[in-house]
Amino acid sequence: MSELPPAGNPDPTQAYPSPGAVLAAAPPPPRRLDWRRGALLGGVIALIALSGLAVLIWLGWNIGPVALAIGIVAAVLPVPLLAFCFLWLDRYEPEPVKYLAFCFGWGACVATGAAILVNTGASRLFTRWGLPDALVAVFIAPFIEETMKALGPILLFALRRRAFSGMIDAIVYCGLSATGFAMVENILYLGGHGYAANADENGPLAGASAVVAIFIARILMSGFAHPLFTSMTGIGLGVAARAGDRRVRWLAPLAGLIVAMMLHGTWNLMSTLAAQSQQGWVLLYGYFAVMMPIFFGMVGFALWLRGSEGRLTERIVGEYARSGWFSPPEAAALGTLGRRLAARRWAKRVAGDAGAKAMRAYQFDATRLALLRDGMNRGVGLAPDEVADTLAEERRLLDAIDAYRKVFAGRDPYAPRAVWDGGRYHVTFPDGAVRALDAPQQPVVPVPVVLVPAAPPPGHPAPGYPWPSHPGPGFPGYR
Repeated sequence: MSELPPAGNPDPTQAYPSPGAVLAAAPPPPRRLDWRRGALLGGVIALIALSGLAVLIWLGWNIGPVALAIGIVAAVLPVPLLAFCFLWLDRYEPEPVKYLAFCFGWGACVATGAAILVNTGASRLFTRWGLPDALVAVFIAPFIEETMKALGPILLFALRRRAFSGMIDAIVYCGLSATGFAMVENILYLGGHGYAANADENGPLAGASAVVAIFIARILMSGFAHPLFTSMTGIGLGVAARAGDRRVRWLAPLAGLIVAMMLHGTWNLMSTLAAQSQQGWVLLYGYFAVMMPIFFGMVGFALWLRGSEGRLTERIVGEYARSGWFSPPEAAALGTLGRRLAARRWAKRVAGDAGAKAMRAYQFDATRLALLRDGMNRGVGLAPDEVADTLAEERRLLDAIDAYRKVFAGRDPYAPRAVWDGGRYHVTFPDGAVRALDAPQQPVVPVPVVLVPAAPPPGHPAPGYPWPSHPGPGFPGYR
């Protein structure tokens, strides 16, 4: 296990830093022109855009423009709610919008385009072989759809692994990819199988009635299906993101993908059996006895994961507090969403809107720091070609947290001036005397941390920076 970065010995007589602007906190490193990164980004955008255009043309050609418009309107209705649920789940450490948009766009455009090609081709091939078309829904569709929905988050994991700091991140990415896929698939069912198929035979009213019936069955009752299936792959990716063993990084996503295919195939099998036998109880039994328990179990697991991120942050930040980087009340204030909200209100009261924004960013980066350190304790990011980037990320987060803290620290007129040195508080009393006090059993008051940079270990650049010790045997500073 690697050492925590030393914070130096705070000087109790040092003045509080003057409040700074939030924009000044943790300035980003200068950007350099990277043509390979630009080419990759342009290629991904072009792939998603062209796939989306091809899917749109295919749908319009097969179901007609009126049915397409009706299908789009009806299919988009549940998307904001589903997206909100995933964003709500990720409140401790929200992911960059660009990555969320990529996963949603991948599921809606690339995954659906590939699924249409494979499913349509397999259907024609099975018909030519004299096999029932229902086999496509049971064996082919689960394989290609789950593979393509998961491929976007897997590519993100391979190229931007630091975007996966925990299991919740992986579930959110996979869930949004599945939400995009389900949206486009619902356009086909609502607009094509619903409105177009019935309006052509019995008129627009019959088509509208079919849209309502399919909306109830596919969205209100089973709108969770695709996100539930693909979340199994998300669990596998989340395990891989927290694992130091390369074998686990390969096997966990594969196991999650297989479970997702099995769930998807089971659901399609129940639907197919109910349709072929004209026995609706088969689907109802599978829905209430199989799918709903799995769904509620997954919801409970996700909520437990969200709470565990807060508990993990409080525990890991507590370790940094013993090194002087945080005070005990700061660690305690990060443990639950209620405490975080109270801290934001306090920061807004003492430092205005800038204080509230700084506290929000401070909390997010503290969570990222805790997840990063927990990963280091597990052996993640400590390979010879990764350790420098891992330490640089830890340093960046510590610098950012200290910069955000300066916006609201020392601004509360009702709190005495106090400094935490990693072991005791140095409190300035009304008579001007500074006295050292032990930490209470229950930390209750936000106390700022004043850091005096320590000398770096031998062999490290940037003199004056409190560098962390190298987290691995055989490297300078390890013990």
